[in-house]
Amino acid sequence: MPSKARHKAKRLPERAGQIPKKVVQTLASPVQRFIQIESSSGIVLILAALAAFAWANSPWADAYLHMLHAEAGIGFGGWRLEMSLHHWVNDLLMALFFFLVGLEIKRELVVGELAGWQKASLPAAGALGGMIVPALIYVGFNLGEATVRGWGVPMATDIAFALGVLALLGQRVPLSLKIFLLALAIVDDLGAVLVIALFYTENLDGTALLISLAIWGVALFYGRAEGHRVLVFALIGALMWYFMLQSGVHATIAGVLMAFSVPLRHRMSVEELKRELQWTAGTHFEDIEGRIQHLEEVIDRAHSPLHAMEHDLGPYVAFLVMPVFALFNAGVALGGEEMQLIGAVSMGAFFGLLLGKPVGVVAFVWLVVRTGISQLPKDGSWMGFTGVGLLAGIGFTMSLFIANLAFGEGALLDQAKIGVLAASVVAALAGLAFLHLALPGGKRAGAGQPATRAADAG
Repeated sequence: MPSKARHKAKRLPERAGQIPKKVVQTLASPVQRFIQIESSSGIVLILAALAAFAWANSPWADAYLHMLHAEAGIGFGGWRLEMSLHHWVNDLLMALFFFLVGLEIKRELVVGELAGWQKASLPAAGALGGMIVPALIYVGFNLGEATVRGWGVPMATDIAFALGVLALLGQRVPLSLKIFLLALAIVDDLGAVLVIALFYTENLDGTALLISLAIWGVALFYGRAEGHRVLVFALIGALMWYFMLQSGVHATIAGVLMAFSVPLRHRMSVEELKRELQWTAGTHFEDIEGRIQHLEEVIDRAHSPLHAMEHDLGPYVAFLVMPVFALFNAGVALGGEEMQLIGAVSMGAFFGLLLGKPVGVVAFVWLVVRTGISQLPKDGSWMGFTGVGLLAGIGFTMSLFIANLAFGEGALLDQAKIGVLAASVVAALAGLAFLHLALPGGKRAGAGQPATRAADAG
């Protein structure tokens, strides 16, 4: 081969007719990309929670409390909205988190892992069991007491935290287990949203609620009319959020409802996409950078507004909103009275998450498999699903959020936080250790032995 031709061959990363690897990654499943983002953000989330806990128990604890209660507001003319920084984080920033949750729920229900009963039955059953059993355990510890109000605390699974722990096992984890955990957590989030809306709403202002829902109707109409401008959705969403806040229903519910107004229809037809790709394939191969750039532009245009918003918003929520929430909510001052943090609330939250989650998930999955309603994936195993059930006991974000709604501020909230944080840490370690032994490469699975057979044999 002439030296010039050999030089060109070295410069070209792919052979003729192949799609460049960068484009393949862009075209990858939204589920896989979402798993990657959530797995990475779980580490940041852990660091933020540790920082909050350390700060609240340091000589600078007063500065931490001052940050939580510092007042901040916005306004113009005679109108002003003022809240503590803690409330701005939990009511406004978390509305973005709930908006992303809503986008994920809609995508999974329409075209994803929850589209159709056959695909949804397994994670839906696991999520249902993982909500019912923990709530019952919590009620068992608090029956007859006012603290029973916190029954929703151990119901939720933290997607980012759980997937972050699962990612530590690398390629040993079957994709089916990752997808099951993701789908289970999304159904779990949907359940938590309903619980928040139905059971943690006080002093309802019907007029403000009707105005908020009317504004949502405008968003639905705009979405049905194939509207896709982010600024329009943002302005409508801000108005809806404000009136939802005034209504007494938690303002973050506005984020979930707004997400369902974002269209999922692709803006480019299949025929148009084929023509664009054929044209790109016909360009001169040496212009590889131009081809990659054009393919990326085509893919961006082909994405639905929902996919585009999820793609753009995901990293901001994962690496900014959730860590800030953790920083503002995970701080618990132990002081010299640690025993006051142990009580019915902390015990109910701890055992609800640590025991209730795996028992509920595995029992309900076993039930739907046993009755023939659904079946385990080919690369799945009961050992693997048990490990995922343990990881589902990582409550964190949603659990802390519901604890704030249930108990406000004070000793009971601190009890709930201790229960949630302790259970999340133990569940993460237990799930990691269990899956390390159960999955291929582990001592229990045995070198070179298929995961399903080794797990079933165990």
